[in-house]
Amino acid sequence: MIPLELVNTYGAFGSVGKERFNVVFEGTVDEHPDDNAHWKAYPYKALPVAPDKRPPQIAPYQPRLDWQMWFASMSGPDEYPWTLHLIWKLLHNDPATLKLFAGNPFPDKPPRYIRAILYRYRFARPGNPEGLWWTRTRIGSYWLPPLSADDPRLLGSLKRRGWIP
Repeated sequence: MIPLELVNTYGAFGSVGKERFNVVFEGTVDEHPDDNAHWKAYPYKALPVAPDKRPPQIAPYQPRLDWQMWFASMSGPDEYPWTLHLIWKLLHNDPATLKLFAGNPFPDKPPRYIRAILYRYRFARPGNPEGLWWTRTRIGSYWLPPLSADDPRLLGSLKRRGWIP
């Protein structure tokens, strides 16, 4: 018998880091899109958003949006301009786009504003008294201000790319 000594890692990367960056899309119906507004996060199917939500086991399936957002979190909207189109779709409660997420925090009417916040996530210590799976630190905005459906910057960008008439 010949020993094969097979070794393999699953997926495109051989390891998973102890921390990760994640862009969290949040919406509000409030009139003023500042930090005092009531922001609600759009939950991903697999990426962390809520610190108390257990990471799911989905293998071998990789949710497409989650996979792309992992890469987008390491860059910016200039390298991933489709994130602007995604914001446009969220501002209109587009059903096909919302299916990419684990839930819709605005089921009755779309939000007035969407923002994208970059967070650093780390696994929380096991057995922590809060029952958290993640600890997260807000890094800042994902290079974008809060956007509304009638924001001329958003509209101009989408028109230049031919995504809206």
